[in-house]
Amino acid sequence: MKTLALFDFDGTLTQKDSLFEMAKHVSSPAIYYLKISVLIPVFTLMKTSLLSKQRGKEIFMQLFFGGMKIEDFNQQCYKFCNQRLPEIIRPKALIALQQYQENNTDTYIVSASPENWIKPWAEKLGIKVLSTQLEVQNLRITGRILGNNCNHEEKVNRIKNHINLTEYNHIVAYGDTKGDFPMLNLANTKHYKPFQ
Repeated sequence: MKTLALFDFDGTLTQKDSLFEMAKHVSSPAIYYLKISVLIPVFTLMKTSLLSKQRGKEIFMQLFFGGMKIEDFNQQCYKFCNQRLPEIIRPKALIALQQYQENNTDTYIVSASPENWIKPWAEKLGIKVLSTQLEVQNLRITGRILGNNCNHEEKVNRIKNHINLTEYNHIVAYGDTKGDFPMLNLANTKHYKPFQ
């Protein structure tokens, strides 16, 4: 039996939202909380559905990352993967990932967070990543998302576009929010908030 394992990232594998943790990583505490206070109206509009989650996320990233050279940004992402990310990975989730790897199971992280700060960590474990991609213009991060935010149905679109599902006898998926439901529905075995 050939198995495919699909994992959401934020909240499923991690204890905290990596977007906010990455923003802290590139900012001093004073600057971080100042920018967060500026974003309060944006968060409010998102909660009331007057602003799309994708647009709200772009405004957040434009404020924290917009204008950074892609080379510098990726260096910061690499440091984040080495220094901060291991501290917020759920221990039970890491054990599950390692067990799949020991069994030579094809394992993917499918995430709404940008691939830049997931891939350096995931690739060390031999895990592939399908996630949100960031727009780059003139070798600088704009803060905008390239295409669609990898959440809800877009997760399934990415999976089907990059993986030949007919090769697998069994699909197992892990998630923790409504944004993961389409991916969970794709699987034979579903795990909702399994490591919490």
